[in-house]
Amino acid sequence: MEVIGWIIAIAMFIIAFAGLVFPIIPTALFIVGGFLLYGLIDTFEGMTIWFWIIQVLFVILLFGADTLSNLVGVKKFGGSKAGMWGSTIGLLIGPFVIPVAGILVGPFLGAVIAELVVSRSGVKQSVKTGIGSLVGFLTSVVTKGLVMVVMIAVFIFFIK
Repeated sequence: MEVIGWIIAIAMFIIAFAGLVFPIIPTALFIVGGFLLYGLIDTFEGMTIWFWIIQVLFVILLFGADTLSNLVGVKKFGGSKAGMWGSTIGLLIGPFVIPVAGILVGPFLGAVIAELVVSRSGVKQSVKTGIGSLVGFLTSVVTKGLVMVVMIAVFIFFIK
């Protein structure tokens, strides 16, 4: 049963990492789902209260990384709340409208359009905000990827 548990857990982890590129996939849900399915199929024996406390803290960090990175990226480059919302909407829609490149183009265009339309910023400032949203998104992807790797390493440490 352990092998089946590992296969399912690894499949869940792979889907979670796909969520770094397709933000519609809830990365934290799939990582924790991998832990829970492994436990249900094999055993929860190594998953102590300390394991779950650590993992909950990492899940909070995952959620915070998304919001904070986007906020800091847009604000650092002089953007408004509209730019931040535009970036978020572009991030969700971009990959579906423009496959592959949409993950980068979406947040950029979303921030630029929001700044132009809602905040009535000039073109130069709107593009600067778009670049900030892109920097924030890429920072978020790297941060979330590292946190997910650490979560899986903690999982392996506790169950072995």
